[in-house]
Amino acid sequence: MSASTTKKALIRRYDRETLAGYVNPTSFQQPEGVELLSDQGHASIIPYPEIKLLAFVREFQGTAQPERQVFQTRPKMAGLWVNLRFRDGGVLEGIIPNNLMLLESSGCTVIPPDSFGNQQRVWVPRGSLVALEVLGVVGSPLKKRKPTPAPKEQIGLFDE
Repeated sequence: MSASTTKKALIRRYDRETLAGYVNPTSFQQPEGVELLSDQGHASIIPYPEIKLLAFVREFQGTAQPERQVFQTRPKMAGLWVNLRFRDGGVLEGIIPNNLMLLESSGCTVIPPDSFGNQQRVWVPRGSLVALEVLGVVGSPLKKRKPTPAPKEQIGLFDE
């Protein structure tokens, strides 16, 4: 039995109701908007300017707004810690991969602060953002320097 090619998603829109449905994570970004399949089986294209964010969720019984908007402490997950500012004044922090080749031209996918909640990933179209700011690099692949060994002629006070 093959795995499902569609994922549950909630689309939060500006000045409109939230839409629930299914998207194909590899092909939901169309030239004119996001392709959404409703639970009744109707396919529709939601234009990018209407979309604030698209949340990949475990269950539909939730909101498209992440449970937590910002990290309470420095995140432990490896990647770039970013702050997203929306055109309506909203703010969302998240983690994106520390590989700029994975950035998409039409938007970015972030891991929200509460990734163990209902929302697993959040995709944000570029037109929805005023700014995307890097707050930090977590788990840098750069090698840490080894401490220099003590010279042999130095005496050890606490050596046995």
